[in-house]
Amino acid sequence: MKDYLKTTEQPSAYHHLEKMSVRELITGINQEDFSVPQAVQKALPQIEALINAVVEKLQNGGRLFYIGAGTSGRLGVLDASECPPTFGVSEDLIVGIIAGGDVALRHPVENAEDNEEQGRKDLQEKNINDKDFVIGLSASGGAPYVLGALEYCKQHNILTGCITCNEDSYAAQISDYPVEVIVGPEFLTGSTRMKSGTAQKLVLNMISTVAMIRLNKVHDNQMVNMQLTNSKLVDRGTRMLMNNLKIDDYTKAKELLLKYGSVAKAEEHFEMNY
Repeated sequence: MKDYLKTTEQPSAYHHLEKMSVRELITGINQEDFSVPQAVQKALPQIEALINAVVEKLQNGGRLFYIGAGTSGRLGVLDASECPPTFGVSEDLIVGIIAGGDVALRHPVENAEDNEEQGRKDLQEKNINDKDFVIGLSASGGAPYVLGALEYCKQHNILTGCITCNEDSYAAQISDYPVEVIVGPEFLTGSTRMKSGTAQKLVLNMISTVAMIRLNKVHDNQMVNMQLTNSKLVDRGTRMLMNNLKIDDYTKAKELLLKYGSVAKAEEHFEMNY
């Protein structure tokens, strides 16, 4: 790995932030944020290759694991946790693991990111195997916890990817499908929860959404397998059925939805019986 100052650690182009007005600060942050989608766009070929590999594993009964530390880990857990309610899949299909465990979602855990061996252990506890796919999340590409996990996978013929914001990081070197989104120095020097975090979130959105589409969890442009966990989602599902099945009666459509538990199942029943 090259010995150089990582992009994510390079000094901000903005100085004396404490002397800026609120308008100047938010204008600067907004200006920097504009560069993130452009950086993601440059990485689209890498993202496409990664998603294709992930989908193949999922279609053959495997699981997808996100493993990361700090902000990166939190973003992975967030994306994984949103898949069951959004797409109606098992909580075991896409799994988020963060250094330090669930407590690290809210509180910093001392030295968790630096524990290379724990990265291996956390995967082992999930009984990971070569049917699965692991994506390491590290803005720097050098978090020992993540590297330990990726190295373990490499030793056991488990396919891996990573999402990092530095070029030629060790995480990218040892991953089968690296994604490098180079967003440049942060507005606040080294604060990778900003542009780097935004970039990782955008890529995670792509991975999980496209994977679920490929697994037929989406019909047309609709979340037909979403869990009906609140009144907003029940209303959304009811209106989907009214539109898709040409049902004029809101109450009838709602009853059908609640009886079968999802738009997809309600539509399947309706088509079989009418």
